[in-house]
Amino acid sequence: MGVVIPLEEKTQEPGIEGLLALVAADMERVNQTILSRAASDVSMIPEVANHLISSGGKRLRPMLTLATAGLCGYAGAGHIKLAASVEFMHTATLLHDDVVDESDMRRGKLAARMLWGNEASVLVGDFLLGQAFKMMVEVGSLPCLDVLSTAAAVIAEGEVMQLSAAKDTETSEDDYLAVIRAKTAALFGAASEVGALLGQRPKPEAAACRGYGLNLGIAFQLIDDALDYGGTSAKLGKNVGDDFREGKITLPVVLSFRRGTQKQREFWRRTLENGEIAEGDLEAAIAMMHKHRALEDTIERARHYGAMARDALELFPPSPWKFALSDVVDFCVNRAY
Repeated sequence: MGVVIPLEEKTQEPGIEGLLALVAADMERVNQTILSRAASDVSMIPEVANHLISSGGKRLRPMLTLATAGLCGYAGAGHIKLAASVEFMHTATLLHDDVVDESDMRRGKLAARMLWGNEASVLVGDFLLGQAFKMMVEVGSLPCLDVLSTAAAVIAEGEVMQLSAAKDTETSEDDYLAVIRAKTAALFGAASEVGALLGQRPKPEAAACRGYGLNLGIAFQLIDDALDYGGTSAKLGKNVGDDFREGKITLPVVLSFRRGTQKQREFWRRTLENGEIAEGDLEAAIAMMHKHRALEDTIERARHYGAMARDALELFPPSPWKFALSDVVDFCVNRAY
């Protein structure tokens, strides 16, 4: 057997205490499943996997699977393996993302690629995806397998879309939203939908859970985009301005570019398209974003998608699960403050 590293205790955060309490017992089983399925006789695999798995992520996506299963009255054990599958899919995309983006940091510590190299990061990501699909098959629900495998393909499409739009300051808001729908929201949506499918709920309820997750995922990513220019390193788990330094076109950039003068647009082309970043450019970028209300409007759009996520839950009768899922929306949006 390979080396496994114990998961660190997660600190509770305002807005998700209700969800954490409801899923605590099930998350214990999910965490045990994650550790056992990340094990391998090839010692580098658990070393790389657990570097990221045990690094303090909130496990929000697998918690959505557990919560929607609870919301829909599921009483079996399949949600444990599906939640672990969702976390493995997410971890695999992070490992791959850091290679594509040439990121140095992830969740406040060195990215796996900085310690083991790009090749190991990609291959361990592939291993985790394989384990995720193996667990999905073991659950034996063809609808769940369909939803999660479709999400895996959509996420990959989103990555390629982002690559195509990289450093392109002409990217429109619609183009950018299409990227994050695929790259981020698809997994939120799938994670939420499979809980309802396990509960064998009618199609409208499964669609409502999916809508909740998709809109929550968009709101979550938009707040991340705003925090990269207006947050703190401690809150982000990475350096403020990483998106800027990596030439990423995110919504605050799209809005600033559209609303800026010709001279300001030249600034964005120089820094993001050409990668010519000088001392003080990040501060200038943030100042421009404040001038054009780009950060405030990004947060406002996140609130809009958050409201849509909350509305999707209205199909369900009042319950602790429903209230907890509604609180998660507030948690995701209020990270900006």
